[in-house]
This record gives sequence, structure tokens and C-alpha cells, in this order.
Amino acid sequence: MGNRPDELRALLHSVAEQEGDAIEVVVVGNGSPLPELKVDGLTIRTVELPENVGIPAGRNVGIEAFGPGGRDVDILLFLDDDGLLPGKDTARLCREAFAADPELGIVSFRIADPETGITQRRHVPRLRAADPMRSSRVTTFLGGANAVRTAVFAQVGGLPDDFFYAHEETDLAWRALDAGWMIDYRADLVLHHPTTAPSRHAVYHRMVARNRVWLARRNLPAPLVPVYLGVWLLLTLARRPSMPALRAWLGGFKEGWATPCGPRRPMKWRTVWRLTRLGRPPVI
Repeated sequence: MGNRPDELRALLHSVAEQEGDAIEVVVVGNGSPLPELKVDGLTIRTVELPENVGIPAGRNVGIEAFGPGGRDVDILLFLDDDGLLPGKDTARLCREAFAADPELGIVSFRIADPETGITQRRHVPRLRAADPMRSSRVTTFLGGANAVRTAVFAQVGGLPDDFFYAHEETDLAWRALDAGWMIDYRADLVLHHPTTAPSRHAVYHRMVARNRVWLARRNLPAPLVPVYLGVWLLLTLARRPSMPALRAWLGGFKEGWATPCGPRRPMKWRTVWRLTRLGRPPVI
């Protein structure tokens, strides 16, 4: 977004310090001009978009910078611009993980606050999130700290552009799992990122609700769509949001039904069972 130049430079320096082969870097200016970016040991390409197209569309632009579907490279690493890689072995561990497991499609990193070391519960992509130090197979991943095998994009496509913000990772994760890929949460792969609340974004409540509906309409077998959305409606009400937040959420929920959600490709019932065995049936 162009408002964190110092943090971006620090992140790029942490990428340059990674062990092994140099990492090719693309920085996407999402509706914002980019500062001058020169880091020893890195070749940095930049793409400046004339307007903010949202998180998933911006990341798709970054993917295409490595050839159609990112095919010029084997793995793409996605990092938020205000993050930092504290370990110098992160890239090497990623390479080793993908090389060791041909079914592994996506790796989700652990996000930790640089001051406290705390990982927020919402940053552990599974229902049993009490122990963020436990690595496991999961059913979704964190958008700001992950690595994806480009063969996944070649098979199932990129992130859903129209989502703009919220749930785009789960949409890709469900499609990848339906195609037979696996997703790992790796507690030993860390991105330092300040603790924040997702509701800091003005569009948070509306887009979370709208995209939740789109996610279900696009990916779930028809009988599960009302179950999944009914559960999330009840959970939202149980959390007792403020009246403005609830109005925004209900407006987004209505918008999700009233607007096109993109192509519908319901997952196979065996994928539903696979998600269930991994600990997160697609009704919550």
C-alpha cells in the first residue's frame, strides 16, 4: 500500500539474508507508487498498479510476474510488507519441505509478534489453536506468510480477484485440497509481524460476511451451503458485535447472496470427508 517503506526495506533485507540460492523478488505497489528499493544480494522487480485492486488481485499480479501462473519458478513465497523473517533458514526449510513431500502444495508460516513472541489464536489455521508451536496438516493458510507450489496455481487457478479482502486464502485452499494437494502449518517457519486486530480495516465486517457467502456458494456441495452459513450467522450473533458492526455484517451477508460469486465448482464429497478428518469439516 506504500505507507510502510521502512518496514518493507527491513523485510527485503531479511529475504536477502536467507541461506542458499538468492530469492527472486517482485514487489507489487497496490495503487501506490513504490519507493526506491535497492538491497544487496537481491534482484527486485516492481509492479505499480494504478489503483488498489485488493489483496488477492494484487497477489495474482505478483504471481504472473513470474510467468503465467508463476510457471518460471517452482515455489512462490508471499510476505506482508510489514513482516520480517527472523530466521535465515526459512527459505531453505521451505525448499526442503516441498522437495520431501510431492503432495505438499501450500505451507503456512507461524506469525509471531516481534516484541512478545505471541502468536494470535486467529493466526493458527485450525480449530485446535491453543498450541501455536504444534505443526500439523491444516485446511487453510495465512495469506501474509506462506509458500505455494506453483503447480497448484497451474492446476486450480489463482486467488479470487473479486474477494478484495478476506477468505481468499480459504477459497484457494479448498480448491487445492479438492485437487489432492496437502497444506502444512509449520510452527518453525516464522514471520515477525506486529499484533493487530483484523477489524482495523474499515471494510472488515462487510467483506468478511460477503466473502463468506461467496466462499460457500463457489465451493461447497449444495446441502452444506445453508449449514455452513447458518453456523457462521449464529457464531457472529453469539460474539455480540456492536450495532454498527452487525449492520455492516448483515449488509455484507445480503450482498453475498445478491451479487455474482464467480464460477461455482463444488468440492467432491470425498474432499468434505478429507477436511473432516483433518479436523475442520466445511460447516465451520
